[in-house]
Amino acid sequence: MKYVDEFRDAELARALGVQIAALTEPGRHYKIMEVCGGHTHTIYKHGIEAHLPDNVELVHGPGCPVCVIPMGRVDDGIAIARNPEVIFTCFGDMMRVPGGNGSFLDAKADGADIRFVYSPLDALKMAVANPDREVVFYAIGFETTAPSTALTLMRAKAEGIKNFSVMCNHVTIVPPLKALLDSPDLRLDAFIGPGHVSTVVGARPYEFICEDYNTPIVVAGFEPLDLLQSILMIMQQLHDGRAEVENQYGRVVPFEGNLRALEVLQEVFELRPYFEWRGLGFISQSALKLSDAYAEYDAELKYSTPGVRVADPKACQCGEVLKGVIKPYECKVFGTACTPETPIGTCMVSSEGACAAYYNFGRFAKSAARADA
Repeated sequence: MKYVDEFRDAELARALGVQIAALTEPGRHYKIMEVCGGHTHTIYKHGIEAHLPDNVELVHGPGCPVCVIPMGRVDDGIAIARNPEVIFTCFGDMMRVPGGNGSFLDAKADGADIRFVYSPLDALKMAVANPDREVVFYAIGFETTAPSTALTLMRAKAEGIKNFSVMCNHVTIVPPLKALLDSPDLRLDAFIGPGHVSTVVGARPYEFICEDYNTPIVVAGFEPLDLLQSILMIMQQLHDGRAEVENQYGRVVPFEGNLRALEVLQEVFELRPYFEWRGLGFISQSALKLSDAYAEYDAELKYSTPGVRVADPKACQCGEVLKGVIKPYECKVFGTACTPETPIGTCMVSSEGACAAYYNFGRFAKSAARADA
């Protein structure tokens, strides 16, 4: 298939692996975080680590939008969904995410009218088709998906649709990266920058990582050669003693971002003073809420919610996984009590979760490695 096979060429992958190895210093350990969950899945689906020297380690970051939703926010959504006049909508991968009192799927089984949709526009169409019901959309995602929510709200306002609202859980990418860099229990040599969110925000917002923390970052695409080339670019920076923002995904990501999308976000949303992230705690100005101009569409103003913070199960170590402190297979319940069929943590539920990536593509290799050790 043209334009896909070119990014999966095995000979080129091996050649990139040789170049990466040539830039490593013996005795030095390199720890590189891929921020985006999509990158994690490419790494394990295509065996990227097999092309890397043993002293180049990849750890996984908080870039999965489902994984970072805290349990209390799931409970808040369920509370809204239980209103008999409400049709509650969300993306399919949110359905099985556990809250403190079960998941959306459990609430649906109990009688709540919860339906999954492929886009916020689908939810708006549902509102038009059901004028005697209230339709609520549970919005999640980084700046990647926030513009589609914003455009849907702008359309609802323009068309005067009143029985539609949004529970906004959109988060932003820069504050959690800063929180990770300030974390005393994590030492990182570089970042593989997220590809999806960068299509909207561009690469310029990451400049603080280089200027304030002297840490390189390379925005990467999602094919195997994208990732290997990005790692090579990082290793070249480390070899040269440089810390710069580089954009490997230039065929999709403009350095300055998508200016029209950023305008839309600015019109519809404003920053929350603080927001709780699963595993990372409260981070100031790290999430979006509807601006005053769109307050009539804010589900959190329309409906009462518990608003209670719910602690993660003690056995679950999603927080440490999201911070790159441990690998998924080092979690006490990975692959035993916690599997994609019986998930305890969000990292095992989401299609972009690191635990799901390891379980689906890497668990047997890791088991063999541990047995050999």
